[in-house]
Amino acid sequence: MNLRTIRYDRFATLLLAAAMSASLCGTDSLPWVNVAPAAELPWPQFRGPRGDGHAVARDLPLRWSESENVVWKTSLPGEGWSSPVLGTSGWWMTAADPEGRVLSAICVSPSDGKLLHHVEVFRKSKSIGKNPKNSFASPTPVIDDKHVYVHFGALGTACLNQKSGAIVWHNEELQLEHKEGPGSSPILWNDLLMLTCDGMDVQYVAALEKSTGKVRWKVNRSGKMHDNPDFRKAYCTPTIVTVDGRDQLISPGADRVIAYEPADGRELWRVEYKGFSIVPRPVQSHGLLFVTTAFAKPELWAIRTGGSGDATATHVAWKMKKQVPSSPSSLVVGDELYLISDKGILTCVAVSTGEELWTERLGGNFSASPLLADGKVYLFSEEGLTYVLQPGKSFHVLAENHLDGRILASPAAVDRALYIRTDKAFYRIQKQ
Repeated sequence: MNLRTIRYDRFATLLLAAAMSASLCGTDSLPWVNVAPAAELPWPQFRGPRGDGHAVARDLPLRWSESENVVWKTSLPGEGWSSPVLGTSGWWMTAADPEGRVLSAICVSPSDGKLLHHVEVFRKSKSIGKNPKNSFASPTPVIDDKHVYVHFGALGTACLNQKSGAIVWHNEELQLEHKEGPGSSPILWNDLLMLTCDGMDVQYVAALEKSTGKVRWKVNRSGKMHDNPDFRKAYCTPTIVTVDGRDQLISPGADRVIAYEPADGRELWRVEYKGFSIVPRPVQSHGLLFVTTAFAKPELWAIRTGGSGDATATHVAWKMKKQVPSSPSSLVVGDELYLISDKGILTCVAVSTGEELWTERLGGNFSASPLLADGKVYLFSEEGLTYVLQPGKSFHVLAENHLDGRILASPAAVDRALYIRTDKAFYRIQKQ
């Protein structure tokens, strides 16, 4: 059996598993709906193949602890809230020293948890400021079949060879004043690496050539910015959606979400709101785009795709103002939308109308985004507690599981294993 056959058989197996998962949660979960080419990889970017928290995984354990269903636990060097992404060599993440002067890429073996690569990517002579809750290595890497792309905001962006860990290129020209530290993760589209750079001083979207790191295009945010520079920044990871057969780059920033032509950065449409420091990544489903508008007083807006120009008055389908998360992204499962607030209030609403179906207080604090895997919803608290829920129109907790350390990075699930990064270690959770 040749390499091409092995890859084809593995991908076919993934598609079969995805189809089985789709039968549990509706056709919107099929991975070939509105998917970038990277979706052929099992976990290539922040929130998985489609960037929406849906995992192709099955037969996951319902219960685990420090002494139960842990295949391996690996201590990681440095600090970072970047989520793990799975490359050809292993799980890649980023880390930094406490001052943010040494910025690294790390790779862990999926089979035994051994540290395969610990590459110093940047060394800085001085540090920048950040929020005490943030890290200097919060943006999640993105991968293709040969390379891993790491991003540290204004501290720099780089491409590494997955097999050797060698640095292919680096770029330090995309400058901005974060104030709270870096947050937005990069994404890939065709031969471009897409970045949003919303600081107190400048606000723009840029695309780098993924082979060289050179800037292909760079477009300033349109519209009048707030008089207060603190209200101009944002930390949102963009996403690619397909509308009428054409891809659009969706990038929320302060006071507006803008859709761009990904090939050249041309603005296609925008919807305006009031808010800044946006964190949750947009999610598309049922012909709607779900966008969070702010950090301090967040609202969730359901926006119909397919607009042009200023679509604020014509394409906002519904809004939600209560218990909207400031940090975790939303999760669509079938016809329901799940939102876990930063303070631990879980709300389930109807996707098409925003009607509240139920709400429950879990308690604790939440930063990691929820995950759909093996037909179940997983919610991860900063206190190291994971709630496993049965999705549906009623609240049903199947299990509660605790690990040592804090969970701020969004976990991943591939095949029969769950991968969780805490502030202390990286875990492979699987039935034993």
